[in-house]
Amino acid sequence: MNASLTVIANPAARRASKKKIDRAVSLLKAEGFEVNVLFTEKGGDAEVYARQLVSENPHFVLAAGGDGTFNEVINGLAGTDVPMAILPLGTTNVLAKELSIPEDVEEAINRALRGKPQKVSLGKITFSQGVRYFCLMAGIGYDGQTVNNVNKRIKKYSGKGAYILSGVKTLLSWKPELLTIDIDGKRYHGYSLIVSNSSKYAGNFRVAPDASLKEPLLHVFLMHGNKRLDIVKYTLGILSGRHLKLKNITYIKAKDIEVKGTAHVQVDGDYLGKTPASLTVVPDAVKLIY
Repeated sequence: MNASLTVIANPAARRASKKKIDRAVSLLKAEGFEVNVLFTEKGGDAEVYARQLVSENPHFVLAAGGDGTFNEVINGLAGTDVPMAILPLGTTNVLAKELSIPEDVEEAINRALRGKPQKVSLGKITFSQGVRYFCLMAGIGYDGQTVNNVNKRIKKYSGKGAYILSGVKTLLSWKPELLTIDIDGKRYHGYSLIVSNSSKYAGNFRVAPDASLKEPLLHVFLMHGNKRLDIVKYTLGILSGRHLKLKNITYIKAKDIEVKGTAHVQVDGDYLGKTPASLTVVPDAVKLIY
């Protein structure tokens, strides 16, 4: 086999290590592949590398890192026929959990080699600073502000602990603006929302339990409360899996969403910017191997 592939690796991913990446490369070479490794140095590099690789038509691109790295590579490959496989090395690895891809290097590489490339739908968010695809979710309001407040230094050493600390900090200063949300032509109002393209969220929690990457629909969990106690209830509801039974929420499937007003936004675990924004679903937008 003379096929080539490229590994796009984020050395800053919490579980990343030269040993793990070297092991992955060794396993791929043992299968006869010519392997090139590109290490990212800053945010955005993975997307740039992926875009450049499209013209080379690699057998597949292996994204080695966390959900942020996966998101960047997906944005570089969206709309092409180049498949992406993943090696989970991040803090929470939500996409790996969604696709049931093990975090063990040998098992993840085996899945990359034996799995089937499948087209999946992506969410697409358009706002003043541009357009971004997301595979997992877009968090608008409290969720976005929490990600924006995460201390990167603490995240490097404590992982999920940095998000918990940021969540508490965000809660103490919580003074949201009322948002107007148009969902497939019907108007709603609320203070926070999570727009899911997949079922998993922040690990193994399920904000949208019936969502699927294969289904060309977004699932909106809209929170109407603006008090700190409301946030506590929503959080506990998600942790316990009872959030869809709460009274002051709306849970609805959608294809097109318009968010008016000002709120922080995160996509796939990385901070993006602020609303207003429009979100839509793009069917069969990228190929993932799983």
